[in-house]
Amino acid sequence: MFETNNRGQVGIGTLIVFIAMVLVAAIAAGVLINTAGLLQTQAEATGEETQEQVSDRLQIQSATGQVADTAGNGENNVTAVNLTVTKAPGANDINLENVTYEFVTNEEVSTDVLNKSGSGSNIGVITADTEDDSVITDKADRYQLNFTATSAIGRELQGGDSVTVTLTTAAGASTIQELRVPDSLVDRSAVKL
Repeated sequence: MFETNNRGQVGIGTLIVFIAMVLVAAIAAGVLINTAGLLQTQAEATGEETQEQVSDRLQIQSATGQVADTAGNGENNVTAVNLTVTKAPGANDINLENVTYEFVTNEEVSTDVLNKSGSGSNIGVITADTEDDSVITDKADRYQLNFTATSAIGRELQGGDSVTVTLTTAAGASTIQELRVPDSLVDRSAVKL
């Protein structure tokens, strides 16, 4: 009446096809989960780097210039530029020894790293933990970046000159400020830029 031999073979074949489909689906799900995890990790890293590039920047509190007659001809020039800096709101710790600076005048562009030997710059501590400290860890920390005009800028600044300074942290965040020398430097030993 009923043949049971054929029905058993069809059931085993169906079971094998079903198991193969489950295995293929499991492998595909594993690949998708792996890829999603990799993409999530890359997205988080990119987000962190982008956030650092935007927020881990310096904030210039004040800019002054030291005035002197170095040529002995009675003409005063700005011989040094001093910038007082702190970290911007929301910034992580900033190591000043990893900060690059760029001075742009009408005649030339000078770029170097802060506190690098022979660069014409040094880092002075105003308010921080120790005198040797060069990492801004607190919003209340103030540091003075001192630049010798001839070494860092390429020349002394005369009355009426303007120079653009860019400070770029290791994270890639830049702070740009234009400094203007007052027209008259007569009888002055320091000026606000």
